[in-house]
Amino acid sequence: MLKLVRNSLLLSQVLLAAIAVSSGSAQEVSAQEVSAQEKTAVSVIESFKVSQLDVESVSINEIDQVTSVSQLTDVRPTDWAFQALQSLVERYGCIVGYPDKTFRGNRALTRFEFAAGLNACLDKIQELIAAATADFVRKEDLEVVKRLQEEFGTELAALRGRVEGLEVRTATLEKQQFSTTTKLNGEVVFGVVSAFTGQGADGADIPRTTIVGDRVRLNFDTTFTGKDVLRTRLQATSLNALSGASTFTPEGDLRFAGAAFDNDNNNSVSIDALLYQFPVGEKLTVTLEANAGAIDDFTDTVNPFLDGDGGTGALTHFGTRNAIYYLVNGTGIGLKYELNDFIEISAGYLANDASSPLAGAGLFNGSYGAIGQLTIRPSEKFTVGLTYIHSYNTDFTANGSTGSNRANLRSFFLSNPLLAGTPLEGLDIPTSSNAYGAAASFQLSPKFVINGSFGYTTTRTLATRGVLPRGDLNIFNWAVGLAFPDLGRDGSLGGIIVGVEPRVDSVSSGLRSVIGRDPSTSIHVEAFYQYRLNDNIAITPGVVWLTAPDHNSSNQDIVIGTIRTTFTF
Repeated sequence: MLKLVRNSLLLSQVLLAAIAVSSGSAQEVSAQEVSAQEKTAVSVIESFKVSQLDVESVSINEIDQVTSVSQLTDVRPTDWAFQALQSLVERYGCIVGYPDKTFRGNRALTRFEFAAGLNACLDKIQELIAAATADFVRKEDLEVVKRLQEEFGTELAALRGRVEGLEVRTATLEKQQFSTTTKLNGEVVFGVVSAFTGQGADGADIPRTTIVGDRVRLNFDTTFTGKDVLRTRLQATSLNALSGASTFTPEGDLRFAGAAFDNDNNNSVSIDALLYQFPVGEKLTVTLEANAGAIDDFTDTVNPFLDGDGGTGALTHFGTRNAIYYLVNGTGIGLKYELNDFIEISAGYLANDASSPLAGAGLFNGSYGAIGQLTIRPSEKFTVGLTYIHSYNTDFTANGSTGSNRANLRSFFLSNPLLAGTPLEGLDIPTSSNAYGAAASFQLSPKFVINGSFGYTTTRTLATRGVLPRGDLNIFNWAVGLAFPDLGRDGSLGGIIVGVEPRVDSVSSGLRSVIGRDPSTSIHVEAFYQYRLNDNIAITPGVVWLTAPDHNSSNQDIVIGTIRTTFTF
């Protein structure tokens, strides 16, 4: 055995000298290569240290020590170094494999790796020699081992110092960045929209005009504790709602376009959303909405694949989420409490004119919406939501355009072009609404999800203004959505939505002769295919078909085509 040890040591010295000559000057290697070699060497050092541990006190799952060369899956008996490797593994136990049980013998060896491996084997040999009898090992053998350890000890110590220096420089660079807590993410939507056929709520043919517009969002998400987020969103849009100058009904308005009856978008930049969200304990999350808050900031809309807020998923406001959710938006607070893994309770209060000091405005005296929802998740694939909403002076066009003109009575009087020049134009009728909703989502398979929602709203007029009597309107809506994740390609999505947008089903006797109910039932049919080109670009062609527009069979069906291109970064 002593002869074998002496020969191994002499052979190691010859190999080390050959590598030193062939490596050349260290200055001939780039800084990046040196850094990579240093990191690799340190990794190898730590790897070989494992072989020195007491095998009986360490679990085989915690290290990658091999006891037989056959455990190395990429080593074959025909390899030219098989016998040498077998000896090192099975006789001396100073070779370990990678975590995947490979040895990777054909990979290039650096001087640092050789030094680390040799040092580990020498340590093992010294351990075996020390365990033998005193006169079994001669003094000169121990001197050779000691001299080799001292020679490489200096080099390895220098290597550790250089790695530590790199860590200090990295930490300095991180501290000198503009912000270590703020992340920028953005979304740019290009939309091409055209109404192919149909008549608007005014009974006139819709202009066959193709329009092109955009919506740009930049989100600055800042965290102070790692668990909270301060979101500042800048938004600009140039795509106007079809209801403003074409269909004259909130039905079928696109989510990535402007608000209902809005015809003045010119890509002016504004703060669209400003909120701060933080946890209180382990179960409660608080969301403070300073501007343009919406319920999806703190409430599950139970429409996981179709609710992409216009950038992804459904194309229209109606297809995105249950219409009753649009009764709540603005400035206020939202709470989400996770009772356990299956039950979640969310509540919120948002005011539309919170910053106005005028009478009948402000946080509590102006228009507002309040929501309470119970969300139940019996399993990861099945979700149910039960919702109650109370609102004052808001309707479905407050933050999204859905339903008929009658269903949006207050917005209809205030902004619908059909009333231009009539006594009803600009009429400010205060209203109060109570809405009840139910929604469910069930993922039948990884590539097929079905969603459904139902909403019932009662709206009461609170003043006559000398024109309208007081009374109640009963409004219904429902939708069924089918989502096909990863259709044709990973990350792509197919979707179909069928339903009835908010429709006035009945009115009290006082309002019947003045307003009346919607005479017909319009069916909303929406289909799209969101094709993901890569992680940052998706193209979504789609079509929206509205029968009996504005819930009036006197109007011919409307067919709207669109191509939405979404860039995310």
